[in-house]
Amino acid sequence: MRIRPAEPDDLESIRSIYNAEVTTSLVTFDIVPWTDRDLRVWLDRHRGAHPAIVAVEEASSPDQLIGAHREAVLGYGSLSPFHDRPGYATTVENSVYVARGSRRGGVGRALLEELIRLASEHGFHTIIARTEGSNTPSTDLHLACGFEMVGVEREVGRKHGRWLDVVELQRML
Repeated sequence: MRIRPAEPDDLESIRSIYNAEVTTSLVTFDIVPWTDRDLRVWLDRHRGAHPAIVAVEEASSPDQLIGAHREAVLGYGSLSPFHDRPGYATTVENSVYVARGSRRGGVGRALLEELIRLASEHGFHTIIARTEGSNTPSTDLHLACGFEMVGVEREVGRKHGRWLDVVELQRML
């Protein structure tokens, strides 16, 4: 497995990973699957200090290939501005998504560690992670990578007929 910047050729795989979570899980509060246009806009926003990255492995069989790709995308992550106001410019928020068939193999940790490295390299002061309250694998991953739980926002979201909490975690760089 290797980690590299996300490229336009990765967007189909990223969309597949993300839309599975949009339609069947609580890990994202999005309720409408991403379109090709949504993904192109997303990738354009994740350049420079707010990158998008992918974890890939060389495809071992034609069944693993996505389109003309020679690499299978196992997961992806990104850094985003925490808030629009200038006073928050030194804080970023991270996102990490792993393909269902690639979980529990270190992909999420590799992505998160690279995002931490990139955030530090770009001069950010702190990283925020916000996870759905029952998403203990994500909470545990962040805690294992040096984040601290700093709060819980109670019933701030609603999806699939359920009220959802948000756990907020933070890592100082």
